[in-house]
Amino acid sequence: MNNKNSLRGLLLLAGLAVSALVFAHGDVTPQAVDTKGLDPLGKDWRDSNPYRAPYANNKLAVEIGASAYTQNCARCHGLEAISGGIAPDLRKLDPGTEGDEWFKERVINGAVRDGAVYMPKMADYISQEGLWAIRSYLESKHVDE
Repeated sequence: MNNKNSLRGLLLLAGLAVSALVFAHGDVTPQAVDTKGLDPLGKDWRDSNPYRAPYANNKLAVEIGASAYTQNCARCHGLEAISGGIAPDLRKLDPGTEGDEWFKERVINGAVRDGAVYMPKMADYISQEGLWAIRSYLESKHVDE
């Protein structure tokens, strides 16, 4: 009888743990990004990151991007861009314009697989300036595979 109660207790705890993981994302509405100090980019998307060094305010872009990443991307892509396996490890994006192409496509179009949204269209919520600042931050974290 004692073993049955122990097993029930373990199953209850496991169920609660899974429920906590399911609801862990909380409010996933993207947060606004303050890009004050960065050059405005206008409506048309740039093909490559305009805030990459030798941009005069590259350091500011990285700082803004770090904050924006933490608020908007870390819940899936991991703290400091170190993925836990749920989503791609963004530190491994190709540096330079090759990585910019993939980044731009993904933040504009998102990712949907079998009807399930794996990544929202972030460009619907965050400005081009904010997203290129995030890209600048990711480049500062780049690692080779």
